[in-house]
Amino acid sequence: MFHVTRIGDKRIDVDFSGKLDSSEMRFALDELLRKSEGISHGQMLYRIGDFDVPTLGAMGVELARIPQLFRFIRRFDRCAVVSSKEWLRKASEIEGALFPGLSIKAFDENQNTEAHNWLESQN
Repeated sequence: MFHVTRIGDKRIDVDFSGKLDSSEMRFALDELLRKSEGISHGQMLYRIGDFDVPTLGAMGVELARIPQLFRFIRRFDRCAVVSSKEWLRKASEIEGALFPGLSIKAFDENQNTEAHNWLESQN
C-alpha cells in the first residue's frame, strides 16, 4: 500500500507498507510528484509500516526517474519518518545527510505527535 495525502499548501503525508512492484512504484512516484506540485519549503510525514524490499523492476523504475526525484526532494525542507523498525529510522537519518537543505528526523511508531510537532517547528 502506498498512499499520499496533501495537507494544505506545504505538506504531504505518505503511508507505505507491503511490497512494490514496477507498476506500483510507477503509481507511487506519480502520486508523489502530482501531489507535491507547487510546494516549496514543505514538510513531509512518511509513515512506514511492515514492508518487503521492492522488486528489481520497481527499483529500475525508481532509478529511471532519478532526475524527477531530485526535483521532488528540493520541494521539502523537513521530512519526519515514523517507523517501528530501528534500522529504517537510522537509514532515514543517514539518507538525510545526502540531501543538502533537507532535514530528516526519524521517530518510533508511537511518536506521531512528536513527529508532527517537529515538522511544524522552526529551525
